[in-house]
Amino acid sequence: MPQPEPAERTSEGNAAGGDATGPRALGDPDAGRLAVLLDSAFLLLLAAALNRYLTHHADSPLIPWVIGLSAALAVVQPTGSWLAHRHPPAPGHRRLWPLAVVVALWVVLVLLAPSFAWCAVPLIYSALRALPGKAAIPLVAALTVLVVVAQIRLPGGADATLVLLPPAVAALATGVFLFMARQAARQRALIADLVRTRRELAATERREGTLAERGRLAMEIHDTLAQGLSSQQMLLQAAERTWDTDPATARTHVRTAAEVAARNLAEARRFVHDLAPAELAQGRGLEEALRALAGRESAESGLPVRFHLDGAPVPLPTAAQAALLRIAQGALANVREHAGASAAAITLSFLGDQAVLDVADDGRGFDAAAGGSGGAGGVRGVRGYGLPAMRARLRQLGGTLTVESTPGEGTVVSAVVPLGQRTEQRTEQRTEQRTEQRSEHR
Repeated sequence: MPQPEPAERTSEGNAAGGDATGPRALGDPDAGRLAVLLDSAFLLLLAAALNRYLTHHADSPLIPWVIGLSAALAVVQPTGSWLAHRHPPAPGHRRLWPLAVVVALWVVLVLLAPSFAWCAVPLIYSALRALPGKAAIPLVAALTVLVVVAQIRLPGGADATLVLLPPAVAALATGVFLFMARQAARQRALIADLVRTRRELAATERREGTLAERGRLAMEIHDTLAQGLSSQQMLLQAAERTWDTDPATARTHVRTAAEVAARNLAEARRFVHDLAPAELAQGRGLEEALRALAGRESAESGLPVRFHLDGAPVPLPTAAQAALLRIAQGALANVREHAGASAAAITLSFLGDQAVLDVADDGRGFDAAAGGSGGAGGVRGVRGYGLPAMRARLRQLGGTLTVESTPGEGTVVSAVVPLGQRTEQRTEQRTEQRTEQRSEHR
């Protein structure tokens, strides 16, 4: 029988009869298996009833009609289920004509041959699954009355057991079905509340963690850098007061202030080290961190990411290494979420006076002039601040960010960090390198 469309409303009130209450309406992943089971049970009962009728009424003139109606039911019932599974109706609509055709054929068949009355059991479940509770219950009651009438019409008179059994079975099936529907609706509501609560809890924990870290850093800075700067100020003021009258004491104050400044510098470096990305901890270089990032991205997302080192590595400041690593992570996140790429590459190049990080993909690309969300640099859609954040990081280091992309031809994001020495610019080499990367990913 046709399965009901996925219901938009799954609250307890809807499950009680205000909307579709079947397993499919409640998001049951086993709805397809239940439909197959119901169809199989219906066809088995139909075949058994037809066999009984042919055995006990071999000379009946109604045999052609009974066989024809049975064949029609055997076709319409699974066809309706297949149609509901392969082509479900739009939300808010119901495809009820297969159920109506099956019920009509079955009613005529039962009037001709009461032996087919027991096919009502799977029909009851089909009606409960395809209709809202308030509409399904009257239909189930009507089917039950027809079954009772058919049992009374059987030769040999009415059997009390056969008269009382159909209403009991129908009532039990309906009650259990509606109860399970309500339970499923409650469970879905509880799961939705749990997921929402977990998200809110995670957000609260992140906020609390951020505030706690800010508080820790504030205390650390107050107890170290701020105290040291205060000591330096007092020592230098004392040196200024005694510079003319007691030069030796003034020089002692200056030397002490220099020692305090050295300690403060060591503390500041410790802060920078503690705040650096974990991938750069324990003396790991940027090359090793980027290679690990490429391997981790390939393993976790399934997107093949290659790492390539060009040129002889030179020491980079911790801030520059952290900035380039974060830019690579952000660019790969955009490739994964927006580019639709089949491969990506990270290239770290040392070009005399520059350290250059390139992240290239072979995704859908986008109009770089207009911005967008089609690749490594297209971050204005979902992420919202990707490119501005990257540029802000590089601006603090005196670097630049370049995005090259064409719709359908992938994207290359280039982050350039200047080094201390000044040599001739290698513009041609950089252009050639980006062209090769673009061609490799097409």
